[in-house]
Amino acid sequence: MMPLPEPRDIPPRLATGAFILNSGLGKLKADEATAQGLHGMASTAYPFLGKLEPARFTRLLAWSEIAVGGTLLAPFVPTRLAGLVLTGFSGGLLGLYLRTPGMREPGSLRPSQSGVPLAKDSWMFGIGLGFLGAGGYRVRAQAHCRTRRGCGR
Repeated sequence: MMPLPEPRDIPPRLATGAFILNSGLGKLKADEATAQGLHGMASTAYPFLGKLEPARFTRLLAWSEIAVGGTLLAPFVPTRLAGLVLTGFSGGLLGLYLRTPGMREPGSLRPSQSGVPLAKDSWMFGIGLGFLGAGGYRVRAQAHCRTRRGCGR
């Protein structure tokens, strides 16, 4: 039986999952100009994406966001797995922020005015890392208690 998320994990999973899901649903309706802009920025940061057509790239991005958002919102998905998915997704977005010219102040990690929308994705990376550590202390404590007598029993 899969464990349900801990109560402390539910609010960030709901907020992050809903945000990403909404973003993906919005991209499904993207027009050609939006697709060109998304593809141009992504292929600047990740040149291998230049091989994809902008509309195809945008559809793939949309469905990826829908999958990530759905993973976070699904209560039967273990929090650590949701964290792995979120960390991978948001790591790609942080790479976009770090690799796209003009997103940061010169010689700094601080965002420029145009970089703020991408820099804010760092909160998702932090949440993902926190989810990766979910339950770790409890598991270690239970293993420790098995080797000791009593231990609260």
